[in-house]
Amino acid sequence: MSAAIDTQDDFTVRPMRPDEVELAIHWAQREGWNPGLHDATCFQAADPDGFFIGTLRGEPVGSISAVRYGGHFGFIGLYIVRPEFRGKGFGYRIWQHAMTYLAGRNIGLDGVVEQQDNYRKSGFQLAHRNVRFQGIARPRRARMPSVAIKELRGLPFAQLMPYDLSHFPASRERFLANWIVQPDSIALAAMHDRDIRGYGVLRKCCNGHKIGPLFADDATTAQALLDALISHREGETFVLDVPEPNTEAIALAREYGMASVFETARMYTKAAPAIALAHVFGITTFELG
Repeated sequence: MSAAIDTQDDFTVRPMRPDEVELAIHWAQREGWNPGLHDATCFQAADPDGFFIGTLRGEPVGSISAVRYGGHFGFIGLYIVRPEFRGKGFGYRIWQHAMTYLAGRNIGLDGVVEQQDNYRKSGFQLAHRNVRFQGIARPRRARMPSVAIKELRGLPFAQLMPYDLSHFPASRERFLANWIVQPDSIALAAMHDRDIRGYGVLRKCCNGHKIGPLFADDATTAQALLDALISHREGETFVLDVPEPNTEAIALAREYGMASVFETARMYTKAAPAIALAHVFGITTFELG
């Protein structure tokens, strides 16, 4: 039996159809990853060719995303094999397909800490940990006379791109164009005169809400944005994924009564990108970076 299911004729890795991205999101929810309600549409916009599914005799059994950003960066996520099909080598073959698709790039991922050794075998090295904080939205009514909080979708999109690029390893225009206007979300910018000093997005998830990204020039601006975002969902559960080296971000999460519930290992195949990590108070997603 095992010899039969390991043959190329029985197991195939191919690009996902749009509806199959939704399927992978459903699997992510079953794994307890709590994806956003509209993640499938936004994720696929980032790289429509970067989502793969493994099928056994035509039945979907595993998934992976391998999103290309620009000409030199890529990110792996949604790496899932259905529990009943694990331990048969299917996951590794899906993994190899994704790595081939991203060959030559600096590849990033957020993996469970326990799998670091396995990722190292594929050339990944630890950059830092990301810590998931969860809490109840209780605004502190922060006041920021030097910045104005504005709806991000009301600003010229071209104004956002340079700011995002200083906080993310590559341009992600197609992704952001969808991310900041998705349904059931709030996207805000902190403005000083005409300059963006920070921005954040809160989106509805299967359970509660997630904030990501949360980028800001300093902790005071980050707090003003966080306060404004959660004031729209007061009393509800929200999540913030914080890079551990940003100690001000860790302190901010704790100041809002949030508790650490999960962590990942951020790893890259090449040197960690030269981004302003001290200004990253919340990463965008564990799936797409």
